[in-house]
Amino acid sequence: MSIKKLTADKRNKLIIVASATVVIAVGLWFTLIESQNASIAKLANRNAEEKQKLESARRLLASKPEIDRRLEKVSTKLTSIEQEMVKGDMYDWVIQTVKTFKGPYRDRIEIPNFSREVLGDVLMFPKFPYRSALYNIRGTAYYHDLGRFIADFENRFPFIRIQNLELEPAANSSATATEDVEKLAFKFEVVALVSPTQP
Repeated sequence: MSIKKLTADKRNKLIIVASATVVIAVGLWFTLIESQNASIAKLANRNAEEKQKLESARRLLASKPEIDRRLEKVSTKLTSIEQEMVKGDMYDWVIQTVKTFKGPYRDRIEIPNFSREVLGDVLMFPKFPYRSALYNIRGTAYYHDLGRFIADFENRFPFIRIQNLELEPAANSSATATEDVEKLAFKFEVVALVSPTQP
């Protein structure tokens, strides 16, 4: 039977049924199938992320021997540095360390005054495993010699820093008066880390 032979009432009912069927089908599509598609897409993204994490973990496991080798190398270097840190008689340590290092500068830099150490915590880093010893040092030197000495000293000892450098003409200084107008009187603080074995 063709649609043309249907009565107007039956044709309207058929159109209403067809429209309702399309609306229900579209509604089902958006409520059931589209939400399932969104869930599948979400699961696919999560699966891809988990695969990336797995690959990253595999790469990390593969690099473990290299990481262990680098850790051993760094640990050896740290142990070597810790053996040079402040220990024993702290006052004697600073005098011997500076005088031994001063070798090449012996004739150009005079450092006759060393203060006793002042112990303290290193506040720059929380839970830092080392304490610090602060010394005041005075002497005389030519400007360029002093600059080279400070740079070389800090490069040679990575656990020591020089701070609060003060300079004045040595001829004006009461502590280090000299006739040489080119010489400078200097005063600075040496901050050195204390060996963890030091009580």
